[in-house]
Amino acid sequence: MKLFRSRRDRPSPDTVMSPEGVPLTLRIAGIGVRLAAQITDVLITVVASGCILIILSLLELVEPQTLLAIGSMLFFVTRVPYYIVTELIWNGQTLGKRLMKIKVVSHDGRSLTTHAIVLRNLMKEAEIFLPGTLLLTLDAAAPIASLAASAWVVMAFLIPLLSPYRQRLGDILAGTHVIHLPQPVLLKDLARDAPVIRQAGAKITFLAHQLDHYGAFELQTLEGLLRAEERQMSPAAYANHRKTQAEIIEKIRRKIGYADPVPPEDQPAFLKAFYTAQRAHLEQRQLFGDRRADKHHARLEPPA
Repeated sequence: MKLFRSRRDRPSPDTVMSPEGVPLTLRIAGIGVRLAAQITDVLITVVASGCILIILSLLELVEPQTLLAIGSMLFFVTRVPYYIVTELIWNGQTLGKRLMKIKVVSHDGRSLTTHAIVLRNLMKEAEIFLPGTLLLTLDAAAPIASLAASAWVVMAFLIPLLSPYRQRLGDILAGTHVIHLPQPVLLKDLARDAPVIRQAGAKITFLAHQLDHYGAFELQTLEGLLRAEERQMSPAAYANHRKTQAEIIEKIRRKIGYADPVPPEDQPAFLKAFYTAQRAHLEQRQLFGDRRADKHHARLEPPA
Protein backbone atom coordinates (compact mmCIF):
# COMPACT_ATOMS: atom_id res chain seq x y z
CA MET A 1 0.00 0.00 0.00
CA LYS A 2 1.36 3.41 -0.93
CA LEU A 3 1.58 5.90 1.94
CA PHE A 4 1.21 9.62 1.25
CA ARG A 5 3.21 12.09 3.32
CA SER A 6 0.60 14.82 3.24
CA ARG A 7 -2.96 15.40 2.12
CA ARG A 8 -1.64 17.21 -0.94
CA ASP A 9 0.14 14.04 -2.10
CA ARG A 10 -3.03 11.94 -1.98
CA PRO A 11 -4.81 11.29 -5.26
CA SER A 12 -8.28 12.73 -5.79
CA PRO A 13 -11.28 10.38 -5.35
CA ASP A 14 -11.68 10.36 -9.14
CA THR A 15 -8.18 8.92 -9.62
CA VAL A 16 -7.58 5.17 -9.83
CA MET A 17 -4.02 3.85 -9.93
CA SER A 18 -3.67 1.03 -12.46
CA PRO A 19 -1.38 -1.98 -11.77
CA GLU A 20 1.11 -0.45 -14.24
CA GLY A 21 1.32 2.69 -12.10
CA VAL A 22 -0.62 4.88 -14.54
CA PRO A 23 -3.23 7.12 -12.85
CA LEU A 24 -6.68 6.89 -14.47
CA THR A 25 -9.20 9.68 -13.99
CA LEU A 26 -12.69 8.15 -13.66
CA ARG A 27 -15.60 10.21 -12.33
CA ILE A 28 -17.16 8.67 -9.23
CA ALA A 29 -20.90 7.99 -9.55
CA GLY A 30 -22.96 9.97 -7.07
CA ILE A 31 -25.66 8.72 -4.71
CA GLY A 32 -28.48 10.03 -6.91
CA VAL A 33 -27.54 8.23 -10.12
CA ARG A 34 -26.79 5.01 -8.19
CA LEU A 35 -30.17 5.23 -6.48
CA ALA A 36 -31.88 5.68 -9.86
CA ALA A 37 -30.08 2.59 -11.21
CA GLN A 38 -31.02 0.65 -8.07
CA ILE A 39 -34.71 1.59 -8.41
CA THR A 40 -34.65 0.53 -12.06
CA ASP A 41 -33.14 -2.86 -11.16
CA VAL A 42 -35.66 -3.37 -8.33
CA LEU A 43 -38.55 -2.64 -10.71
CA ILE A 44 -37.13 -5.13 -13.23
CA THR A 45 -36.85 -7.89 -10.61
CA VAL A 46 -40.32 -7.08 -9.20
CA VAL A 47 -41.85 -7.36 -12.67
CA ALA A 48 -40.00 -10.64 -13.30
CA SER A 49 -41.16 -12.04 -9.96
CA GLY A 50 -44.71 -10.88 -10.61
CA CYS A 51 -44.77 -12.60 -14.00
CA ILE A 52 -43.58 -15.86 -12.45
CA LEU A 53 -46.19 -15.53 -9.71
CA ILE A 54 -48.96 -14.93 -12.25
CA ILE A 55 -47.93 -18.02 -14.21
CA LEU A 56 -47.94 -20.12 -11.02
CA SER A 57 -51.39 -18.78 -10.14
CA LEU A 58 -52.79 -19.57 -13.59
CA LEU A 59 -51.42 -23.08 -13.31
CA GLU A 60 -53.03 -23.34 -9.86
CA LEU A 61 -49.71 -24.32 -8.29
CA VAL A 62 -50.10 -21.89 -5.36
CA GLU A 63 -52.88 -21.15 -2.91
CA PRO A 64 -54.31 -17.60 -2.65
CA GLN A 65 -53.31 -17.34 1.01
CA THR A 66 -49.69 -18.12 0.18
CA LEU A 67 -49.28 -15.61 -2.65
CA LEU A 68 -47.57 -12.97 -0.49
CA ALA A 69 -45.06 -15.41 1.00
CA ILE A 70 -44.26 -17.00 -2.34
CA GLY A 71 -44.03 -13.57 -3.97
CA SER A 72 -41.48 -12.45 -1.37
CA MET A 73 -39.46 -15.63 -1.89
CA LEU A 74 -39.57 -15.21 -5.67
CA PHE A 75 -38.36 -11.61 -5.32
CA PHE A 76 -35.35 -12.84 -3.32
CA VAL A 77 -34.65 -15.79 -5.64
CA THR A 78 -34.89 -13.52 -8.70
CA ARG A 79 -32.89 -10.49 -7.60
CA VAL A 80 -29.77 -12.21 -6.21
CA PRO A 81 -28.92 -14.10 -9.45
CA TYR A 82 -30.02 -11.08 -11.49
CA TYR A 83 -27.42 -8.74 -9.97
CA ILE A 84 -24.62 -11.30 -10.04
CA VAL A 85 -25.24 -12.67 -13.54
CA THR A 86 -25.76 -9.28 -15.23
CA GLU A 87 -22.63 -7.78 -13.67
CA LEU A 88 -20.64 -10.85 -14.72
CA ILE A 89 -21.95 -10.72 -18.30
CA TRP A 90 -21.70 -6.95 -18.76
CA ASN A 91 -18.49 -6.43 -16.78
CA GLY A 92 -19.87 -4.58 -13.79
CA GLN A 93 -23.20 -3.38 -15.18
CA THR A 94 -26.81 -4.31 -14.54
CA LEU A 95 -29.65 -3.10 -16.77
CA GLY A 96 -30.18 -0.17 -14.43
CA LYS A 97 -26.50 0.76 -14.51
CA ARG A 98 -26.45 0.52 -18.29
CA LEU A 99 -29.39 2.93 -18.51
CA MET A 100 -27.70 5.34 -16.09
CA LYS A 101 -24.31 4.89 -17.85
CA ILE A 102 -22.43 3.79 -14.73
CA LYS A 103 -20.48 0.65 -13.92
CA VAL A 104 -18.59 -1.16 -11.16
CA VAL A 105 -14.79 -1.14 -11.32
CA SER A 106 -12.09 -2.63 -9.16
CA HIS A 107 -10.70 -0.13 -6.67
CA ASP A 108 -7.08 -1.08 -7.47
CA GLY A 109 -7.52 -0.74 -11.24
CA ARG A 110 -7.46 -4.47 -11.95
CA SER A 111 -10.15 -6.50 -13.71
CA LEU A 112 -13.31 -7.31 -11.80
CA THR A 113 -13.27 -10.77 -10.27
CA THR A 114 -16.19 -13.12 -9.77
CA HIS A 115 -15.47 -13.11 -6.03
CA ALA A 116 -15.78 -9.31 -5.86
CA ILE A 117 -19.06 -9.25 -7.81
CA VAL A 118 -20.63 -12.03 -5.73
CA LEU A 119 -19.48 -10.49 -2.44
CA ARG A 120 -20.72 -6.96 -3.15
CA ASN A 121 -24.11 -8.23 -4.31
CA LEU A 122 -24.61 -10.58 -1.36
CA MET A 123 -23.77 -7.69 0.96
CA LYS A 124 -26.44 -5.67 -0.86
CA GLU A 125 -29.03 -7.87 0.85
CA ALA A 126 -27.81 -6.71 4.27
CA GLU A 127 -27.27 -3.07 3.25
CA ILE A 128 -30.27 -2.25 1.08
CA PHE A 129 -33.02 -4.83 1.22
CA LEU A 130 -32.73 -5.66 4.92
CA PRO A 131 -32.89 -1.96 5.93
CA GLY A 132 -35.86 -1.54 3.61
CA THR A 133 -37.61 -4.45 5.28
CA LEU A 134 -36.76 -3.09 8.74
CA LEU A 135 -38.27 0.28 7.87
CA LEU A 136 -41.55 -1.43 7.02
CA THR A 137 -41.60 -3.41 10.27
CA LEU A 138 -40.86 -0.65 12.81
CA ASP A 139 -43.15 -1.07 15.81
CA ALA A 140 -43.60 1.41 18.65
CA ALA A 141 -44.52 -1.46 20.96
CA ALA A 142 -40.99 -2.87 20.65
CA PRO A 143 -38.73 0.18 21.17
CA ILE A 144 -35.45 -1.73 21.49
CA ALA A 145 -35.96 -3.64 18.24
CA SER A 146 -37.10 -0.48 16.46
CA LEU A 147 -34.08 1.45 17.77
CA ALA A 148 -31.69 -1.27 16.58
CA ALA A 149 -33.38 -1.37 13.18
CA SER A 150 -33.18 2.42 12.88
CA ALA A 151 -29.49 2.41 13.81
CA TRP A 152 -28.76 -0.21 11.15
CA VAL A 153 -30.63 1.81 8.52
CA VAL A 154 -28.76 5.00 9.45
CA MET A 155 -25.41 3.18 9.33
CA ALA A 156 -26.17 1.66 5.92
CA PHE A 157 -26.90 5.12 4.48
CA LEU A 158 -24.06 6.97 6.22
CA ILE A 159 -21.25 4.71 4.98
CA PRO A 160 -21.49 5.74 1.28
CA LEU A 161 -22.13 9.37 2.24
CA LEU A 162 -18.93 9.53 4.29
CA SER A 163 -16.79 7.55 1.84
CA PRO A 164 -14.80 9.71 -0.63
CA TYR A 165 -15.40 7.04 -3.27
CA ARG A 166 -19.13 6.72 -2.36
CA GLN A 167 -18.50 3.11 -1.43
CA ARG A 168 -21.08 1.16 0.48
CA LEU A 169 -19.97 -1.60 2.85
CA GLY A 170 -20.15 -4.24 0.11
CA ASP A 171 -17.88 -2.15 -2.11
CA ILE A 172 -15.36 -1.70 0.70
CA LEU A 173 -15.22 -5.44 1.41
CA ALA A 174 -15.09 -6.37 -2.30
CA GLY A 175 -12.58 -3.64 -3.23
CA THR A 176 -14.85 -1.97 -5.79
CA HIS A 177 -16.59 1.33 -6.46
CA VAL A 178 -18.99 2.70 -9.06
CA ILE A 179 -18.00 5.21 -11.75
CA HIS A 180 -19.61 7.06 -14.62
CA LEU A 181 -18.76 5.53 -17.98
CA PRO A 182 -15.96 7.52 -19.65
CA GLN A 183 -17.24 9.53 -22.60
CA PRO A 184 -15.04 9.04 -25.68
CA VAL A 185 -13.85 12.31 -27.21
CA LEU A 186 -12.78 12.38 -30.84
CA LEU A 187 -9.96 14.79 -31.45
CA LYS A 188 -10.11 17.13 -34.41
CA ASP A 189 -8.40 15.80 -37.52
CA LEU A 190 -5.37 18.03 -37.97
CA ALA A 191 -5.04 17.11 -41.63
CA ARG A 192 -8.59 18.11 -42.57
CA ASP A 193 -8.09 21.87 -42.43
CA ALA A 194 -4.43 22.01 -43.33
CA PRO A 195 -3.34 25.54 -44.26
CA VAL A 196 -1.93 26.48 -47.66
CA ILE A 197 1.49 28.14 -47.26
CA ARG A 198 2.78 30.30 -50.07
CA GLN A 199 6.16 31.85 -50.54
CA ALA A 200 7.02 34.11 -53.45
CA GLY A 201 3.53 33.54 -54.84
CA ALA A 202 3.97 29.76 -55.12
CA LYS A 203 2.29 27.09 -52.98
CA ILE A 204 4.73 25.19 -50.80
CA THR A 205 4.85 21.48 -51.54
CA PHE A 206 7.00 18.72 -50.12
CA LEU A 207 8.61 16.22 -52.49
CA ALA A 208 8.65 12.47 -51.90
CA HIS A 209 12.34 12.34 -51.07
CA GLN A 210 11.80 15.05 -48.42
CA LEU A 211 9.12 12.94 -46.73
CA ASP A 212 11.16 9.73 -46.68
CA HIS A 213 13.16 10.70 -43.61
CA TYR A 214 10.56 10.27 -40.87
CA GLY A 215 8.24 7.52 -39.65
CA ALA A 216 5.11 7.05 -37.53
CA PHE A 217 6.86 7.83 -34.23
CA GLU A 218 8.02 11.26 -35.37
CA LEU A 219 4.60 11.93 -36.89
CA GLN A 220 2.89 11.22 -33.56
CA THR A 221 5.40 13.44 -31.75
CA LEU A 222 4.66 16.25 -34.18
CA GLU A 223 0.92 15.72 -33.71
CA GLY A 224 1.33 16.07 -29.95
CA LEU A 225 3.15 19.35 -30.45
CA LEU A 226 0.40 20.67 -32.74
CA ARG A 227 -2.39 19.62 -30.36
CA ALA A 228 -0.64 21.48 -27.53
CA GLU A 229 -1.78 24.72 -29.18
CA GLU A 230 -5.41 23.75 -28.47
CA ARG A 231 -4.78 23.96 -24.71
CA GLN A 232 -4.73 27.18 -22.73
CA MET A 233 -1.21 28.26 -21.83
CA SER A 234 0.28 31.02 -19.78
CA PRO A 235 2.30 33.68 -21.66
CA ALA A 236 5.56 32.12 -20.48
CA ALA A 237 4.47 28.63 -21.49
CA TYR A 238 3.30 29.90 -24.89
CA ALA A 239 6.63 31.65 -25.50
CA ASN A 240 8.46 28.43 -24.64
CA HIS A 241 6.11 26.51 -26.95
CA ARG A 242 6.85 28.85 -29.87
CA LYS A 243 10.58 28.52 -29.19
CA THR A 244 10.27 24.73 -29.32
CA GLN A 245 8.35 25.03 -32.59
CA ALA A 246 11.12 27.12 -34.13
CA GLU A 247 13.79 24.62 -33.07
CA ILE A 248 11.84 21.69 -34.50
CA ILE A 249 11.26 23.52 -37.78
CA GLU A 250 14.99 24.17 -38.12
CA LYS A 251 15.72 20.48 -37.52
CA ILE A 252 13.12 19.47 -40.10
CA ARG A 253 14.49 21.94 -42.66
CA ARG A 254 18.02 20.61 -42.26
CA LYS A 255 16.86 16.99 -42.31
CA ILE A 256 14.74 17.22 -45.47
CA GLY A 257 16.88 19.81 -47.26
CA TYR A 258 14.28 22.59 -47.25
CA ALA A 259 16.27 25.71 -48.12
CA ASP A 260 13.74 28.54 -47.69
CA PRO A 261 13.50 30.03 -44.18
CA VAL A 262 10.13 29.99 -42.43
CA PRO A 263 8.98 33.35 -40.97
CA PRO A 264 7.81 33.20 -37.32
CA GLU A 265 4.22 34.03 -38.29
CA ASP A 266 4.14 31.03 -40.69
CA GLN A 267 5.72 28.49 -38.35
CA PRO A 268 2.49 26.90 -36.95
CA ALA A 269 1.03 26.69 -40.45
CA PHE A 270 4.28 25.23 -41.81
CA LEU A 271 4.23 22.45 -39.20
CA LYS A 272 0.59 21.62 -39.98
CA ALA A 273 1.33 21.52 -43.69
CA PHE A 274 4.33 19.27 -43.13
CA TYR A 275 2.31 17.04 -40.79
CA THR A 276 -0.42 16.66 -43.45
CA ALA A 277 2.05 15.85 -46.22
CA GLN A 278 4.06 13.45 -44.03
CA ARG A 279 0.93 11.64 -42.87
CA ALA A 280 -0.37 11.24 -46.42
CA HIS A 281 3.03 9.94 -47.53
CA LEU A 282 3.25 7.35 -44.73
CA GLU A 283 -0.32 6.19 -45.34
CA GLN A 284 0.43 5.75 -49.04
CA ARG A 285 3.60 3.76 -48.26
CA GLN A 286 1.65 1.57 -45.84
CA LEU A 287 -0.83 0.68 -48.59
CA PHE A 288 2.08 -0.97 -50.37
CA GLY A 289 3.16 -2.87 -47.26
CA ASP A 290 5.93 -0.43 -46.32
CA ARG A 291 5.25 0.43 -42.69
CA ARG A 292 7.77 2.93 -41.38
CA ALA A 293 7.93 2.94 -37.59
CA ASP A 294 10.45 5.76 -37.11
CA LYS A 295 13.30 7.67 -38.75
CA HIS A 296 15.60 4.62 -38.50
CA HIS A 297 13.51 2.59 -40.96
CA ALA A 298 16.06 3.08 -43.76
CA ARG A 299 18.77 1.25 -41.78
CA LEU A 300 16.48 -1.75 -41.29
CA GLU A 301 15.47 -2.08 -44.94
CA PRO A 302 17.13 -5.03 -46.70
CA PRO A 303 19.37 -4.12 -49.63
CA ALA A 304 17.77 -4.40 -53.07
